[in-house]
Amino acid sequence: MINKLILTWRNPENRAWTPVANLEYKKSKYYFNYLQGAKVKNFRPFDEMSDLTKTYSSEELFPIFKNRLLSKSRPEYEDFLRWLDIDKNDRNDLLELAMSRGIRATDELQLFPIPDKNDDGNYEVLFFSHGISHISKSYIQRLEKLGQDDRLLILKDVQNDADPHALMMRTKDDPAELVGYCPAFFVKDFNTLMELNGNNSIVVTVQKVNTDAPLQLKLLCRLTTKWHSSFEPFSSPEFQPITT
Repeated sequence: MINKLILTWRNPENRAWTPVANLEYKKSKYYFNYLQGAKVKNFRPFDEMSDLTKTYSSEELFPIFKNRLLSKSRPEYEDFLRWLDIDKNDRNDLLELAMSRGIRATDELQLFPIPDKNDDGNYEVLFFSHGISHISKSYIQRLEKLGQDDRLLILKDVQNDADPHALMMRTKDDPAELVGYCPAFFVKDFNTLMELNGNNSIVVTVQKVNTDAPLQLKLLCRLTTKWHSSFEPFSSPEFQPITT
């Protein structure tokens, strides 16, 4: 069960995604804390939570997050859950926000889950392929030929000026074609795990193909690898909470 999310903010100066807060649900309450990443000079705290040093709690989901949930009255709501691979009987607010990333066209905020060990004790995370608008239009045709559990391969995009850690994904079978990027939010940890476990230990498979969905929700992927004993997700200073 997902009970903790990281809120990221895209810095307009360098277009980099910065972790600024975490949202947690425990003991029937929601908790909100700012992270060290929120101390960048041009980030402004949210009006209803303006103190960077305070822990905020609520029995209901904070409005800034509640407004990012798709209304159940929307005609596309059932399709939306299907695209996110969420059973409506298992749906909860944090799961929906984790899978949809809580994206709104009016701001530069996204939410991501903190990976935890799966039932086998391994590292596992689900994510939608990113950067689809930047690759060949033949992507759509190739996408329709992919099936659940098809293997995808990761390539390091070493000459990517925007993100030196960028990881592309391609099909394993011929013809080899690009099918997008791993989310920038995860790639530092993905690279660390490849260094710790070996490149061949990273397994990326197709979880779901949504041919009728918007581009950002078309290809859902699953990455699995060994949870190395010296690995801790999001351990860099910017992810550390300001409050203890």
